[in-house]
Amino acid sequence: MATKSSVAPGNERATNYVGDNKALLGIVLGVVTFWLFAQTTLNIGPVMGADLGVDISVTTIAISLSALFSGMFIVVAGGLADKIGRVRIATIGNVLGIVGSLLIALAFGGAGTATAMLLVGRALQGLSAAFIMPSTMALLKTYWHGADRQRAVSMWSIGSWGGSGLAAIFGGLMAGTALGWRSIFIISAVVSLLSILLMRGIPESAPSAGRASRTDWGGIISLAVTVLSLLVFITQGSNIGWTNPITWAILAVFFIALAAFIVVERRVDDPLVDFSLFAIPQFTGATISNLLLNATAGLIPVSLWVLQGAGGMSAQTSGYLTLGYAVFIIAFIRVGEKLLQRFGAKKPMIWGTLIVIVAVLLLMGTNTLVETYVVLAIIAYSLFGLGLAFYATPSTDMALSALPEEKAGSGSGIYKMASSIGSAFGVAIPAAIFNAMSVSGSQVVGEVMRWSGRQDNLAVREAGMFGLAAVLIMALIALASIIFLIPNDSKKKVDTSA
Repeated sequence: MATKSSVAPGNERATNYVGDNKALLGIVLGVVTFWLFAQTTLNIGPVMGADLGVDISVTTIAISLSALFSGMFIVVAGGLADKIGRVRIATIGNVLGIVGSLLIALAFGGAGTATAMLLVGRALQGLSAAFIMPSTMALLKTYWHGADRQRAVSMWSIGSWGGSGLAAIFGGLMAGTALGWRSIFIISAVVSLLSILLMRGIPESAPSAGRASRTDWGGIISLAVTVLSLLVFITQGSNIGWTNPITWAILAVFFIALAAFIVVERRVDDPLVDFSLFAIPQFTGATISNLLLNATAGLIPVSLWVLQGAGGMSAQTSGYLTLGYAVFIIAFIRVGEKLLQRFGAKKPMIWGTLIVIVAVLLLMGTNTLVETYVVLAIIAYSLFGLGLAFYATPSTDMALSALPEEKAGSGSGIYKMASSIGSAFGVAIPAAIFNAMSVSGSQVVGEVMRWSGRQDNLAVREAGMFGLAAVLIMALIALASIIFLIPNDSKKKVDTSA
């Protein structure tokens, strides 16, 4: 049962409220507006760019921009949720999602206007996710308890991980119909409206209401400059030129902003990122591995672009190959919950990460015939979904259970910031490698490795292999972070009844 400190002052109904399925559906629908609808750009990005007349480098930024804005502002939104109300912040997030989705759906007027509407719309989608994710996670901690919370977290995970699993299929399917890719974002706006209506019955929860605190504008600005400068360096470095002084000036801005962010956060009384939470080893291990496992999402666009660029497949056909990803992650997320209850969090997190590593290795086989690679891709996407399903609930439950109630919103924000920033750079880095190598036509291992089939597409295939190698490195670091950062006593079942 929720404590008085976890609900809005004077809200007697909230004290006795227990979360129900209607409220949970509203929460999950809010979550999928980002992970399902906004993430379709991982597959349909090239289609959107061609239709709008937008350059590929701008399209790459647009693909990453939503996750990036989510990561930059999710901690701020989590802190606001603790202060002014988690239901209120989730509602604001849905409204931002409606506006952002409609801007993208209605983008028009040539490359200039279309680019502006696309980028602003993607930024608003990111802000929407920033408002929705930490506030809804905190609501799960407040109004669902024990085994019910673990089930609710699994449903939340289906909305996020499962939504991302369906994104490529759904995006390719809609883009290939008469309705076109714009219909994706119109439907997203409708889903956001349904989420608002279904969540209206949840009592307000604002444990930090009335507490005096100052907004950490220094932290917000320095973090924004840090991540934006790094994104521009990664995505535009090859276009500007790696030897161009402007490129290295951008990198210098990144390091200066990062140093400023660390200094500011250590000095302010109410920091954007509460570094004291990282003194909790369970939270630290869950958060770092969460960042890196989300970064492995970069395998989706790179492998799909290889199939489209070297295999001649359409976005719709290549998207169908990811069906196993969606099926396995949705079917086995509850299995991850059962593994958590039986073995604790650490073991299923390790098992899930190992399975993801195998999936990446299979997709790196771009030197095979297209028919062989299609089979490898089907198996790999299925394993990818299975691995993430094993990982998702144990990691999320560990992070939530380790947080003190009064910092559940801000702590959830940090955890989900890791998800969003990991997703943004997990896509941007492999995509930048792929775009740079495929456009330049450069080949590094073409003479060393045997490449079956056509030889006129080696640049694209090799670009895919190197882009996926970057994903593999991220997955290996994620595995190391789980093994070495999460204490062994986390093998015991995590108590979520408090």
